[in-house]
Amino acid sequence: MKYRNLGRSGLQVSELCLGTMNFAARTSEKDAFDVLDAAIDAGINFIDTANQYGGSQGVGATEQLLGRWLAKRPEMRNRLIVASKVFEPMSIDVNDRGLSARHIEMACDASLKRLGLDRIDLYQMHHFDRKAPVAEIWQAMDRLIQQGKITYVGSSNFPGWGIAQTMEHASNRQSLGLVSEQSLYNLLERRVELEVLPACAEYGLGLIPWSPLAGGLLAGDSRGANGRRQSEQMQAKMTQHAEQLQAYARLCAELSESTSAVAIAWLLQQTAVSATIIGPADVSQLNSVLNVPELLLDQDVLRQLDSLFPPCGAAPEAYAW
Repeated sequence: MKYRNLGRSGLQVSELCLGTMNFAARTSEKDAFDVLDAAIDAGINFIDTANQYGGSQGVGATEQLLGRWLAKRPEMRNRLIVASKVFEPMSIDVNDRGLSARHIEMACDASLKRLGLDRIDLYQMHHFDRKAPVAEIWQAMDRLIQQGKITYVGSSNFPGWGIAQTMEHASNRQSLGLVSEQSLYNLLERRVELEVLPACAEYGLGLIPWSPLAGGLLAGDSRGANGRRQSEQMQAKMTQHAEQLQAYARLCAELSESTSAVAIAWLLQQTAVSATIIGPADVSQLNSVLNVPELLLDQDVLRQLDSLFPPCGAAPEAYAW
């Protein structure tokens, strides 16, 4: 496993970040524990979750599962970088959501309890909240840092201008500000390159792409017949992108690499990326991408990928002149 700084921070994270969105919701506790154990054995030290994850098991179920795993392996705590998120509705209560100072502080305490931890290493705002003043958000985050409940603050699904606004407020408060942004980014979805990537590079945020396989479209046949690829929506997307995906599969075959590995390796060679989320449902899926940090795509392959999956354009200034 290889490690990178999380943005401009001094924190070292594994290039592969274990995403847990499906734990409890789709992946059984036993399988989730097996994946967690195998990930740690492989050198992954970065685990990402969110307070809302849990699916049909209910919000908070994924954090609770992680808490049970951590309780059985207390020696792991100081080796791991644990990230969680706040924003999504946690109940029908109108104030049990969003980024008000009240909700941020209450949600953090609830996540710590579910995880069985005294500190969340990276606390991420799951979405941009246009209703909450940035000064109020930083008031809450700074207080949590002072209390030792969180160490770093990150954003997720923020627009470029939202990153800039949030960072300027942090600068005025003489605080470190955001160290990372978690965004939708993959070969098929490259709009993050227009504004978000330049903002991350300018302010020193490490980008953490989610859905690196485009919901399974870039996974070839590795996700099996029972995965999300079989949904009506995904079947429609597969038809829409059939020509691209077939050409991509041929290129990967020429490289003797899986489509999943190439898609993730490509992300790790993009500007400002610190780590990319992987969401294996079982140990075999985890093992299939553990070679990615060693997979370096040469310039010819990168050009071919740009030809197959064209970037949105040069940004942010190109379209303004």
